[in-house]
Amino acid sequence: MITLNSSRLNLLKNTMIKFKLKTKSIELCKLLKAVNLVGSGGEGKEVISQGYVKVDGNIETRKRCQIYAGQNVLFNEETICVINKD
Repeated sequence: MITLNSSRLNLLKNTMIKFKLKTKSIELCKLLKAVNLVGSGGEGKEVISQGYVKVDGNIETRKRCQIYAGQNVLFNEETICVINKD
């Protein structure tokens, strides 16, 4: 039987990041950088083109895909919930 302590269980859970838009939309690669899920814009473009990012449950490979309020982005077990600045 395998037992996991509570800190280990937290690593297995998907976490939510709320991102407030300052404009009408943001490019997907810039969003990943803005929430510090990637170290650079180039890294963001790479993980997107490799199919590691989902937008609203669908794999997204367009690096400059516009993300709007109400959309959810999933990458590396992190969900980014994009909301209006209001």
